[in-house]
Amino acid sequence: MTGGHARPQASGVLLRSLRSPQLLQIVRFALVGVVNTATFYGFYLALHPWMPYFLAYTFAFVLSMIGSFFLNTYFTYRTRPTWRKFVLFPLTNLTNYVVTSVGVLALVQWVHMNDKIAPLAAAAAAIPFTYVLSRRILLTGARPRPAESVSR
Repeated sequence: MTGGHARPQASGVLLRSLRSPQLLQIVRFALVGVVNTATFYGFYLALHPWMPYFLAYTFAFVLSMIGSFFLNTYFTYRTRPTWRKFVLFPLTNLTNYVVTSVGVLALVQWVHMNDKIAPLAAAAAAIPFTYVLSRRILLTGARPRPAESVSR
């Protein structure tokens, strides 16, 4: 009877995949994303009464991106921040900025979405781009820390 052994094997594979360094990294990235989104949105709401929505959006984006750099280097990717990475991180987030900016403008002007909600919807669409690009920049040339390496 081979059916009795398949279930424990499948459970073991599932448990190993849930503990994989890549999956844990994605979970940490998502947590940083939640913190970063809340930070961005807080800045946006604080600045919005004092300036046009898109200028408030831009300032909030830049301020939260600086925080995101440090959270992602230390917590998500567990690497050390360097000036090179700090300079490159915003350059790779240019894609994120373009995706979210086009999204905010389209949602507010064409869809007539509330300008306080549109940045959140646009940010959700940019998540996959941001993960891939930030990982590439922050891990370029970095060796994984012992806790992050995969033993085979």
